[in-house]
Amino acid sequence: MNQTHRFRIALAQINPIVGDFQYNSEKILSYIQQAESAGAQMVLFPEMALCGYPPEDLLLRPAFIAENQRHLLMLASRVQDIMAVVGFANGRGGVYNAAAVLRRGRILGIHHKIWLPNYGVFDEKRYFQPGSRPLIVKANHDIRIGVNVCEDIWVANGVAEYQAIVGNASLICNISASPYHANRRREREEMLTSRAKNCGAHVAYVNMVGGQDELVFDGGSFIYSPDGELLARGPLFEEHLLIADIDLQANHRTEKQIYFHHEYQLEEVDAGELKPVTGASTPPRILPAPDELSEIYAALVLGTRDYVQKNGFRKVVIGLSGGIDSSLTAAIAVSALGSENVVGVLMPSRFTSKASLEDAEHLARNLGLKTYTLSIEAIVQQYEKELAPVFQGRERDITEENLQARARGNILMALSNKFGWLVLTTGNKSETSVGYCTLYGDMAGGFAVLKDVLKTKVYQLAEYVNRDREIIPERVLKKPPSAELRPNQKDEDSLPAYAILDRILTEYVEHDRSINDIIAMGFDAQTVKEVARMVDRNEYKRRQAPPGIRITPKAFGRDWRMPITNHFTNMVQEKPFDDNPPSA
Repeated sequence: MNQTHRFRIALAQINPIVGDFQYNSEKILSYIQQAESAGAQMVLFPEMALCGYPPEDLLLRPAFIAENQRHLLMLASRVQDIMAVVGFANGRGGVYNAAAVLRRGRILGIHHKIWLPNYGVFDEKRYFQPGSRPLIVKANHDIRIGVNVCEDIWVANGVAEYQAIVGNASLICNISASPYHANRRREREEMLTSRAKNCGAHVAYVNMVGGQDELVFDGGSFIYSPDGELLARGPLFEEHLLIADIDLQANHRTEKQIYFHHEYQLEEVDAGELKPVTGASTPPRILPAPDELSEIYAALVLGTRDYVQKNGFRKVVIGLSGGIDSSLTAAIAVSALGSENVVGVLMPSRFTSKASLEDAEHLARNLGLKTYTLSIEAIVQQYEKELAPVFQGRERDITEENLQARARGNILMALSNKFGWLVLTTGNKSETSVGYCTLYGDMAGGFAVLKDVLKTKVYQLAEYVNRDREIIPERVLKKPPSAELRPNQKDEDSLPAYAILDRILTEYVEHDRSINDIIAMGFDAQTVKEVARMVDRNEYKRRQAPPGIRITPKAFGRDWRMPITNHFTNMVQEKPFDDNPPSA
């Protein structure tokens, strides 16, 4: 590496808390000091790192914007030789999603995010105005650095290429808060490879870490060479300071013609002379990437830990049925919080099998959980006795089954109220998709760990939990799933086999395919129609469900905003509608 052009950059993937400016500021300062101690000339922090992301309607409160800017000025006053890029909400002349460049006690320049995402989990056009002037930072006379924010780099032939080709930047720095879903890391890698090649410049991409309500940010920051080679990669799902030396002379200007979406007026600021890099070179590190199951499990653990701890809880309580869902939820909770902070409650009824009780107790021993056994039988009998005069002449049906689920929900919520424990619900995405769950029963609770996890994926994750030793009892993995609300009940009495159900749900919910399209894929027509009907008619239940961790590109909640009152049937008519009917 040419020592004259050696540039040391640090990427600080941190876990901020929305609205906790003091905590976030102290964390940012701590990482600035670490980067300076390592001899870095520049350190990048994630999008909206100062206020946390997404702050949602807090952005509509003037006091929130004012506090955000007050802390930015304080941060600027503490930054000396190193150059720091910090994400914040800028409230001058509107509200902007912004990146501030700080050095020697002042704000050198600000980039306002130009491309505002307004799809999926993003609502940025509700809060922000778009920027229009990409920022170029000059340093050491001949170094030119483009700074942009998240979506700015996702748009091909957009801001990043303009900064590199028109602005002659040899380094593009992108600060992001890109939420996790399965395989998202690969999508980022493909995009950044392409963008670096198009730019003919080094690309440094820092991403946020942590759980925020339903979202999980996974980190995994990157540095790419001008020819699209991955030079450095940070770990997933943990805070980390990724440091690397790069040669800013080794750029390859693109030869091809680029058609830009817009012609921008660049804004340029001068950072002056940066402190030269001394000592041995810091080689880039490419930390290994986990496989899909490891990623998903880590996301569920981080999302659970941050939701519990950031909301001020110390312990959680889980109803242990001896089934696969509650077993996996308990394992995740222990990984997130430690066994001393997880309480299990067994709530048998007349329909609970001996095997289920044994499996729940076995799981609790394996995880080291404190448990309580509280029978619901007397409670349910009293319910039935009081309701008998009103129900006279009617057969037992799902009503009596739901009484059992609601008795369990009442017990868990009573423990939550008395001891301050957060109730973790145990329902999965397959069940909530089709309404195979009870309002104010098994849906009662504060956080739904498996809300976005299909049943077939639950089994895969359970096998992952048992990869080194048996934690979830083997019998739990093999027995047919059952709610045990009536004699010999099995889930598949009411639902298609999960292997089929989950494939239909993936197409209908996650891929937005029509009923006809799914039938054409080879599925039984009546089964597809019934699954779609169950999904459509149970929106009212999902709207009342607790928040849960998003691990797919389309989770119920932010990604899925269907009306409850809705008569549309997602069928494609065989004869297309004629939009040019003959005149009468």
